[in-house]
Amino acid sequence: MLQMKVKGLMYDPFNNAFIVILRDEGEKEVLPIWVGKPEAGAISFALEGVFTPRPMTHDLIKNVLDSGQAKVISVVITDLKDNTYFAKIHVIYGDSEYTIDSRPSDAIALALRVDAPIFATEALIRKHSTEEIDRWLDNLRPEDFGKYDA
Repeated sequence: MLQMKVKGLMYDPFNNAFIVILRDEGEKEVLPIWVGKPEAGAISFALEGVFTPRPMTHDLIKNVLDSGQAKVISVVITDLKDNTYFAKIHVIYGDSEYTIDSRPSDAIALALRVDAPIFATEALIRKHSTEEIDRWLDNLRPEDFGKYDA
């Protein structure tokens, strides 16, 4: 597995969706994940340290885990099937570890709130051609994307 960091969040006007850009620590691998507007907002709030007067869904999940003394130990982006990404949230509670199925956007939003590491499986990374992704990213112009205000 490769540990990934959220490097940015962009708007894709062609698909009317947002893209979370994950990059490995060695800056060799890039994993773009398309997400919806609410999920992008949740990720953006966490990245920018924005707190709302009332807990948003991911804040609520964090509060529930904290009150039960459970801890998110990692988030793993596991697979891509039919243009849909899959993820798992690994939680430790007492002496047991639990794996919870999740959308990657929700897993990433939670990981950012609890400061848990984000990983991608090597099998998933192999599904992407780094050269194609890098070429795609290199050809992007700022005007290709709209501005996102959380």
